[in-house]
Amino acid sequence: MDAPEQAGRNPRRLPSRRAFLTGTVLAGLAAGAGAVGVQERLLPGRSWLYAHLGLDGKDGTLPDVKAGPVVSGSFVSQRRLGVRCGWSIGYPPGGQRNLPVLVVLHGKGGNHASAFGNDLGLQYYLAQQLAAGKRPFAIASVDGGDSYWHHRRSGEDAGAMVTDELLPILRDQGLITSRIGLLGWSMGGYGALLLAGRLGADRVSVCVAESPALWLRPGDTAPGAFDDPVDYQANTVFGQQSRLDRIAVRVDCGQGDGFLPAAQHYLRGFAHRPAGGFQPGGHTLGYWRRMAPEQLAFVADRL
Repeated sequence: MDAPEQAGRNPRRLPSRRAFLTGTVLAGLAAGAGAVGVQERLLPGRSWLYAHLGLDGKDGTLPDVKAGPVVSGSFVSQRRLGVRCGWSIGYPPGGQRNLPVLVVLHGKGGNHASAFGNDLGLQYYLAQQLAAGKRPFAIASVDGGDSYWHHRRSGEDAGAMVTDELLPILRDQGLITSRIGLLGWSMGGYGALLLAGRLGADRVSVCVAESPALWLRPGDTAPGAFDDPVDYQANTVFGQQSRLDRIAVRVDCGQGDGFLPAAQHYLRGFAHRPAGGFQPGGHTLGYWRRMAPEQLAFVADRL
């Protein structure tokens, strides 16, 4: 009797079960969000909320195919102040020479191996693309540290390391480096957009940025991403979209990714909207694997 009587005194509609669950999840956000996105300073709680509501979609899985060879080496980088940098090249099955090359920039905390093996596993997706009839190309990655792929106050410049030190190594390995492709995720997604804009269409034919680490204001950035507001302004990709004219650009970001609002704002700055879009997914390896087939097909048609 108590429940109907109470409802009679308060005629407001009761919340739906989904709204109730959403409210319950939000109530726990303060406890859960503290561990979410700390390194990248994501929009508080967005990734946690979408994941707990089951809105991120299925994780991608590595293709069950025979991959081509992955060759690795290292060099001492002057541009990175004497750091020994590892590199890897993933070839299509058959290990052909005289191939165009897609240079992959890793995210924060990653290294050259993150693009291959049982991590992102791009060599498997590359073999899958070749089996589907796409034109072959090679994939190369290198250790960029956590300096966000641009010149820093210390003198370190991971972006210049790519152009001045990695590309000559790739050329010596028999790859075509006069005009390259760029792909990156998170920190590397930002780096790919920045480097493509600075090299221009004469040096870069295609650029893919997934879940790019973008912030609308200097005060929002993750610790270590920029030296100070002056460094942020000198290396922002906002307002620089016209530098990517004549480059085939694709930007993807998960709807549950804390970087989504900044990515949406960034895309509005293009005269012609790039390929890609905003799919179910978070700032996760599962999302990046799911997007890899479409992204490599995009690269294969334009590299």
